[in-house]
Amino acid sequence: QVQLVESGGGLVQPGGSLRLSCAASGFTFSNYRMSWYCQAPGKERELVAVISVTGSGTTYAESVKGRFTISRDNAKNMLYLQMNSLKVEDTAVYYCKRPTGDYWGKGTLVTVSS
Repeated sequence: QVQLVESGGGLVQPGGSLRLSCAASGFTFSNYRMSWYCQAPGKERELVAVISVTGSGTTYAESVKGRFTISRDNAKNMLYLQMNSLKVEDTAVYYCKRPTGDYWGKGTLVTVSS
């Protein structure tokens, strides 16, 4: 069955960086677009970034453009989110999603605080 497992979250100071990972299994990873979402406390879940099957095409939410980078390694069945220049408002649970079929991971918590 499809499994998506996020890791890499934690506590970081404003201006710092984190790299999130998502390990995919149970399907042919290289055949699917993938995405990252986030859900801040008390807010709706929202799209952060999307990546094409080859990784050549990416789309970002305006709030993270220039700071976050989505990438993938199809040989390792891994999805990544490099988060730089983190802000307090980036605090959220971050989820890996396979849009086709609406599959979600359980999320990893990112807390940006001094």
